[in-house]
Amino acid sequence: MLQFLVFDAMDRISEDEIQRLLPLVSDERREEALRYKHLFGQFACLQSYVMLRELLERQGLTHPFRMVKNEHGKPMLADHPEVHFNLSHCKAGIAVAVSDQPVGIDIESYRRVNERLIRHTMNETEREAIAASDDPVRTFTEFWTKKEAVFKLHGTGILREVLHTLLDGPEHVETHVNPEKQYVYSLAW
Repeated sequence: MLQFLVFDAMDRISEDEIQRLLPLVSDERREEALRYKHLFGQFACLQSYVMLRELLERQGLTHPFRMVKNEHGKPMLADHPEVHFNLSHCKAGIAVAVSDQPVGIDIESYRRVNERLIRHTMNETEREAIAASDDPVRTFTEFWTKKEAVFKLHGTGILREVLHTLLDGPEHVETHVNPEKQYVYSLAW
């Protein structure tokens, strides 16, 4: 069963909110969050864990959860290998997905891109779609979040050799755009 949550009330980030979230997470996650120097990093670390906790508790798992990472940094639950999850955050939001099969999620804010980055990360069809778009920044962000979600699904990190063919695979990818808050998120499974 695939479930996901997106949080985009980033105006709530404050020292008071950090203090409210700290007791809701594991000791390990609390230590990780407090290593961040900036409020945003602390908040994203804590809020993503709270969202993950909510989704896992819906599936009957109890807190605390011991997380480990594979050799490429993909997080996993040490005691529940049958449960798959993924986290992502950007300045506009936080996204978390949980599933009984491998899953990847990526959220990105709109940001200006240059031609060099587009050539490096997109194939010819994607570059043409970006160039023809009435909102090239949004279109680039859609393609990028799809690619990143697929990489995160496989847990390999970004592999340059498949960047241009990545979206031709068997994975199911769903993309959502929030033009008002200017972010895109994609989910791959």
